Amino acid sequence: MADRGLPDIFGFPVDAREEQKDMNGFRKVLAHAKSVVALTGAGVSAESGVPTFRGAGGYWRTYQAQQLATPEAFSEDPSLVWEFYHYRREVMLTKTYNPAHLALANLEKRLINEGKQFTLLTQNIDRLHQAAGSQNVVELHGSLFLTRCLSCSEVKENRDSPICASLKDKGAPDPDEKSAGIPADQLPRCSSCSGLLRPHVVWFGESLDTNVMSKSYSVMCECDLFLVIGTSSVVYPAAGFALNLANKGVLVAEFNIEPTTATSAFNYHFHGKCGEILPPALAPPTEEELSTKTEK
Repeated sequence: MADRGLPDIFGFPVDAREEQKDMNGFRKVLAHAKSVVALTGAGVSAESGVPTFRGAGGYWRTYQAQQLATPEAFSEDPSLVWEFYHYRREVMLTKTYNPAHLALANLEKRLINEGKQFTLLTQNIDRLHQAAGSQNVVELHGSLFLTRCLSCSEVKENRDSPICASLKDKGAPDPDEKSAGIPADQLPRCSSCSGLLRPHVVWFGESLDTNVMSKSYSVMCECDLFLVIGTSSVVYPAAGFALNLANKGVLVAEFNIEPTTATSAFNYHFHGKCGEILPPALAPPTEEELSTKTEK
């Protein structure tokens, strides 16, 4: 990686490549940050055993997520798509949050108690952040446990298991399984108008909700530290958040199992499992870290 003219944050020169691995430097920046925004991706939930359906072997039956998570797929075979999401909902009932989720929840609590700001933007749809105690969460891609009516557009939380009688024991990932062909009138229906429900998630080819985007841009405009956690930085528009902020001079720290195409643009990159590297990185600061003056 070529050397970059990164900010001389603490008043002494640091080699760019070494600065990206400077955990002490990052913790000092975090200790003095006034407004922190974190963006999380599938890498955080993967450590809880949540299937990501991405990359090699990321199949449900013989399908990849991008083949089923589309309006066209739902229109063509709503039974098949609901079987896929029913399986994912049922899997989530057996999973729990991990140390990465807890570290972020504890960071939020600490910053809020200090009169600072913290917002968690997540691409994950599993609600494990909320289960761990995170409060100020913006779900960029919706949630497995929200439904939206195709007729009246009502969005409601739904944690029923099974979500409807016809989907009971359906959704096995066995590649030999075929669509159950459940009639639309037996799939999840709206309690208000009896319209067909769909998962309230952002599918491929759909735009993010304008209110969600507005809130995201608002908090990012105010932040002085942006954390990119467990995401490959390839799904837009979220993939562009950190790069745009870095280009504006906002300090960006990336935590991921491997470098990404955007890593070289960030001030910090910490390599490893999020559940192992986040807890020490986000732990309460020491007296020395609190007393160190920082400058952008």
